[in-house]
Parts: sequence; C-alpha cells; structure tokens
Amino acid sequence: MTSLGTVVAENAIRFLGHDTHEHDEPHLVYVVSGNACLSADGEEWRLGRHEALWLAPRVPHALRIEPGGMALGPFLNPSDQPRCRVQPLGAVPAIVEVMTTTLGAAPTTAEQVQPFRQALGRVLRGISRQYFPVVLPAHPAVRSLAREALRTPSVTLEELAARHRMSARQVQRVFLDETGLPLLPFTRWRNRARMNAAVEHLRGGGELTAAARAAGYATRAGLLRALSRESGVPVSALTTDAVGALGGR
Repeated sequence: MTSLGTVVAENAIRFLGHDTHEHDEPHLVYVVSGNACLSADGEEWRLGRHEALWLAPRVPHALRIEPGGMALGPFLNPSDQPRCRVQPLGAVPAIVEVMTTTLGAAPTTAEQVQPFRQALGRVLRGISRQYFPVVLPAHPAVRSLAREALRTPSVTLEELAARHRMSARQVQRVFLDETGLPLLPFTRWRNRARMNAAVEHLRGGGELTAAARAAGYATRAGLLRALSRESGVPVSALTTDAVGALGGR
C-alpha cells in the first residue's frame, strides 16, 4: 500500500499487506486489483477490486492483500474526514477514475500529488453527505450489532441480537431511545443506512443496478421502491434521474 506521493506499481503489486499501524491524517484504502481484508477497530472488511474504505486519523488498522493483488493508501487533506472512524464506500466510479488517473500519472513530488489529493477530496465530500440522517447508537453492544447489520443485510434482527446476547426487544428499545426513529427503529435505521450507501454510489457516478448491489439490495427495483418509500420521490422520477430527483446535483 502506498501514499499518493510514492506510487511505485512494480513494488506495490508485490505487496501483501501491512501490520497494524495508524496515521495522523485521514486516508483511503483502495484496492486496485485482487482482494483484500482490512482489520480496523476490532472489525474486518472484505474489499474487492476497485472497492475503497475511508479511515479517520489515528484508527489502528491492518491490511492483508491476496497474492497478485495491489492496494493504494492515499493520504487525504486534514479537512476530508469520514462520517465515522471507518466508512466503507464500495466501488465508486468517480473514485476509480481518480485513482486510475493517479496510477497513470505516478506523481512523486508534493506539488504533483496535491491536485490528485484535492480531486479525491472533492469526490469524497460530494458523496459522503447523508441523504437520510442516521445516528450510530452509543450503546457498545448495540453499536457493534449495528455495524454488523450493515455488513450482513440478510441477517435478521433476532439472529443479530442473539449473537450479541441481547433480545430483539432490547435492541429495538436502544434504537428508539438513541436514534429517535419511530416504529421498528432498527429496521428503519438499517434501511436508511443501506439507502445512504446506494445514494453515495449514485453520486459517485454509479448506475442504479450497481448501487443496489453495493447497498445489499437484491434488485434495482427493490432499491427504487425503498428510496421512494423513504424519500417520497416517485419511482418514475428516480428511474429517470435518481441523483437529480434526490436533490444531489
């Protein structure tokens, strides 16, 4: 893994990972090719080709890359902070474009690096605004459960609660108290968080089908119905121009 200032493809492609470390600046972990597993804050994320994850400063993390794979870890400007300590982004076309251009240009000096860092920051700021406000619960067990729920959208609340030695009723009560969402607060919170992931993908230039897949929806139509239900925007308008219909242009 390299910074934007030291892109050396022939070395990076042989790089198999990095032991636990942290940085004073926010930065991105971006998989150029192959697959990788990133451990951060006691949790793990699987990343495939072109997928990225945004890390806040001073988050201990380690990266394992499968043989033959390649990853980059560009540092970001201090103002380009993720919404949470570890923010998975999936495969965002606008990020792929910036990173591919960076690899081709192979900047080596601070002056050469800065335009690419600024471009990456603009993309990240543009996609990271939450469309549907969601608050991560402060309760330690429920916070961990919530993060797991986003990584495993098909797992039920009952299964998640059992894994964390809680009842579904307890989890719902914490979500109601800490997020303010009425009626099935956990379900609505998870749906909103998944839809935010889809909107991020769309803002980054992705198509509806890819956005649905990135957010864990089985079909494009399922994502459109969910977005329409929560936002009040007709499915027809979302189908024509989802980002514009959601006020994102």
